[in-house]
Amino acid sequence: MRSTGYKLGRFFLCGFKHNSAFVQSIKNFAKEKRVTIAGFTVIGAVKKAKLACYDQVKHEYEQIKLDEPLEIASCFGNLSLKDGKPFVHIHAVLADATGKTYSGHLINATVFAAELHLQELLGNKLEREYDPTTGLALWEFEDR
Repeated sequence: MRSTGYKLGRFFLCGFKHNSAFVQSIKNFAKEKRVTIAGFTVIGAVKKAKLACYDQVKHEYEQIKLDEPLEIASCFGNLSLKDGKPFVHIHAVLADATGKTYSGHLINATVFAAELHLQELLGNKLEREYDPTTGLALWEFEDR
């Protein structure tokens, strides 16, 4: 396992705007506050969402489209750079009105009401680069 250490930076509490685009809202906030590395959680609800699960053989995402109100039962992610721009990586568990859950990589969602808790990290640049073994853009660490 490769790693690098970071110091804690600013901690933000944010409220999403109703009907906003979930992922783009986090990217916009990161750009506005000049945050390039962070970990975060989100609580709240969405009007609809698109999740995905990565097919490890085909090296492509299989999408799950959910066109109904959903509670965010769990949502966490990180922010780093990809091609020099903020890249948001999110996993979520979403629950429908019956309690049935759907989970996976969150592609996007339309916000009903949600709150973001974001912890900035300070230190070496953290950039994602294409990994031919997995077909994914993974963190590239400096060897230490």
